[in-house]
Amino acid sequence: MACKKYEKTEIKKSCRISTPKMEATTSSKAESTLQNSSIDVHAENYQRHHKSTSDTVIPHVDMESSEERESDEDTTSGPDDFSGLSPYERKRLKNISENANFFASLQLSESAARLRKMIKKRQPPESKRKKPKKRENGIGCRRSMRLLNVDPSGISLPATPTQPALVADENPLLPPGPLEMTPENRDDNSELFKGFLHTWAEVSKTSSKNTKKELPSIKSYKANLSGMVISEDTVYKVTKGPILSMALHPSEIKTLVAAGAKSGQVGLWDLTHQPKEDGTYVFQPHSQPVSCLYFSPTNPAHILSLSYDSTLRCGDFSTAVFDEVYRNESSSFSSFDFLTEDASTLIVGHWDGSMSLVDRRTPGTSYEKFINSSLRKIRTVHVHPVHRQYFITAGLRDIHIYDARHLNPRGSQPLISVTEHTKSIASAYFSPLTGNRVVTTCADCKLRIFDSSCLSSQIPLLTTIRHNTITGRWLTRFQAVWDPKQEDCLIVGSMAHPRQVEIFHETGERVHSFLDGECLVSVCSINAMHPTRYILAGGNSSGKIHVFMN
Repeated sequence: MACKKYEKTEIKKSCRISTPKMEATTSSKAESTLQNSSIDVHAENYQRHHKSTSDTVIPHVDMESSEERESDEDTTSGPDDFSGLSPYERKRLKNISENANFFASLQLSESAARLRKMIKKRQPPESKRKKPKKRENGIGCRRSMRLLNVDPSGISLPATPTQPALVADENPLLPPGPLEMTPENRDDNSELFKGFLHTWAEVSKTSSKNTKKELPSIKSYKANLSGMVISEDTVYKVTKGPILSMALHPSEIKTLVAAGAKSGQVGLWDLTHQPKEDGTYVFQPHSQPVSCLYFSPTNPAHILSLSYDSTLRCGDFSTAVFDEVYRNESSSFSSFDFLTEDASTLIVGHWDGSMSLVDRRTPGTSYEKFINSSLRKIRTVHVHPVHRQYFITAGLRDIHIYDARHLNPRGSQPLISVTEHTKSIASAYFSPLTGNRVVTTCADCKLRIFDSSCLSSQIPLLTTIRHNTITGRWLTRFQAVWDPKQEDCLIVGSMAHPRQVEIFHETGERVHSFLDGECLVSVCSINAMHPTRYILAGGNSSGKIHVFMN
């Protein structure tokens, strides 16, 4: 009897230890056990416990009903007979049985097995890149026989002696001194060319003095602009490459257009001569872009050209020579203008922000006075038309007005500094007759007009004109210039469609648009107006000149 108590105590301890673990277990083994009668399950587990008392892990049903078995060892019941159990135990066993039947109906084990098979089938094979097999001869790829220095049959060729490579400059500087005026597009000894030189030398003598006419009203000015037309006869490709500068000869009799190109060429086109090919002459006085071009105000038989190649030359029709006016190979030139009316003194702007005063009256070579400015870069230089001691320079984002009488070689401070611009400036010019206005062209798509009638500490901003100045990489930048015979109107190229050249009043009003759907189909970035006649010449980025005239 003492032994039986001991066994009963051990069973109770085992039940207390194992109950939490077994309540959380719903395995397939429990499903099959619950399908049998609950009493048989108790009996089996009770006998199993007596066979091995060292096993402390007992199923949950056995532990809960162990005490009832001891009192009713000889009692047998059917599958649904829960006699001898408390109502709680009967309800609990019934729930366990129903849950087991429910999970068995779901067939989870079969579904899991099918999923495992599907995963194994869909698993892609490991893709390992196979390394290419090395060839026996050790050559992994095809090579040029010339680079291997072998002939087509595979025999090695003798080594060639190496020579130092000669690095050729793409744009070598032309030799200093005068250059002959030799046309590149025809024979320089032809009768046509000799007649061309003679004609322009004679015309320049008679047209050197031009009487200034009164400023026309805006109404009559618009009427004259409306009468200007373009035709196939007034469109021609003159230079090779983009046109960077334009000039019109002041003759009242003939029409001569000059264009400076990016290639260093200077092209002259006589529109009064037909056919067009016979009236065109192209020269090469420079090796780099020609950014500035003027006919001399005192002798129109002279045309002065300035280039990035650090040279300033004067082409003389009477002698057929391009004389060298100024040369400074230490710095590249950007622009120039005449400080005096007789064209004897020049102001030259450099790309590095410095300036030069050049006096042409010095025998032999020109006298130079080198001046450092307060700008890091100078794009354009322009002299006041009345008070010629003042000149304006366009820098990166500022424009400065200097007094030529107070220039210091070590560093000159501007008389007036304007900082209204937010992006790079392309140009700045005084109005042609009085100099009371200044127009600037900026990359922020604005044309600005300033009041320069009183050159004090500041020049106020009068008008801002919205205008598309984004020409891109392949087109020459726009430069708004004044009409030399109309003080208050300016000319500028346009990116609008159809292609056109526009004229604005200083108030911002559009005065006129030059356009023609057949003859003007490209952007004319650089434009020039005749000083007395109603003739407009526009150059594009392929070397073609378009002329509107009445």
